[in-house]
Amino acid sequence: MQTLQTVLLILLLIDAVALAAIVLLQQGKGADVGAAFGSGSANTMFGSAGSTSFLTKMTVYLAIGFFVIAFGLAYTAKEIATDMRSEGLSGFGDLETPLDDEGLPPAPASDPESDLPDV
Repeated sequence: MQTLQTVLLILLLIDAVALAAIVLLQQGKGADVGAAFGSGSANTMFGSAGSTSFLTKMTVYLAIGFFVIAFGLAYTAKEIATDMRSEGLSGFGDLETPLDDEGLPPAPASDPESDLPDV
């Protein structure tokens, strides 16, 4: 389960960087005004329709992928937390204080070689 969580985290980071790059590549709404004065004719790399439809579709697909991966990562984190809770955090058993017959913690041991004076 831990390796799946690591893989999902790496995919989420790659998706986030790709989504940011795609959003930054898109032109704003005001960029079409320049085409009316003749400066927009060089934008023919993605065809006569421009790059709007391609970049918009990629943004939608990357956003959907981001949310699906994020939900999968949240699900795996919940499963790991549930597994830890069901195990009772057995790795922390060494920290338990031993109790005496009455269920009380033992009294602290007095140190006869202490340099502190008795009060």
